[in-house]
Amino acid sequence: MQRIRLRYTKRGRLRFTSHRDFQRAFERALRRAEVPMAYSAGFTPHPKVSYANAAPTGTGSEAEYLEIQLAERRDPDKLRELLNTSLPDGLDVIDAVEAHTSGLADRLEASVWEIRLDGVAPEEVGSAVEAFLAADEVQVERRTKNGMRTFDARAAVTRLEAAGSVDDRPDGKACAILRLVVRHLTPAVRPDDVLSGLRATADLAPPVPAAVTRLAQGLLDEETGAVTDPLAPDRDAATAAPPTAAGLSAAKATSGVSPAAGEGTA
Repeated sequence: MQRIRLRYTKRGRLRFTSHRDFQRAFERALRRAEVPMAYSAGFTPHPKVSYANAAPTGTGSEAEYLEIQLAERRDPDKLRELLNTSLPDGLDVIDAVEAHTSGLADRLEASVWEIRLDGVAPEEVGSAVEAFLAADEVQVERRTKNGMRTFDARAAVTRLEAAGSVDDRPDGKACAILRLVVRHLTPAVRPDDVLSGLRATADLAPPVPAAVTRLAQGLLDEETGAVTDPLAPDRDAATAAPPTAAGLSAAKATSGVSPAAGEGTA
């Protein structure tokens, strides 16, 4: 049994796919690529795929993660290439590593989000950010499956800044950029909750819906506020792992020394 962890994207129009839509597309890609999946037991076996903290529908992402279990060993990079030939453009696997540690989901402590606000001047965003950060708490409401729920959007935000503006609009209208780091708490605070908080504290109301993209998610460094790569521990563990007997034999064969000749000599 081999476990592979994948980082994938949701870009362009594919940001509007739901998590269930992605699951169907990904499992179809697994079949097309003839990936030797391990399956669950029971009357209706399912491929062993674990999804972790999927982005909300309507948001783009450069950092979504999942883990698959294989019945036969495969090279992670070759597996990534095979899957990309079977996935639609916009759903792209950009990283693949063999799992050498446990608890991938536990390492997804925070996310870095970018929010593009068309029609909003950068100076207006700057004053709204100051008002939001100065508040001890910012109560917002969101409709859930159990009805309306009120919670504090301020507590989850560890970093919020106006990242400037962009000049790629052909009409020359203002477009401000927000960059924020949000802890994964319960209840989850989403970027649209932060926008609701900015509206409540500073009356910031973009004229058109914001374009939201997750740039990263992973462990939160409490000292620097940075969000680190959750796949790094698996790479480090692979590098530190002792060589296997098969690996030693291959290395000796490459150097021109047979295992028998190299062993037992004085």
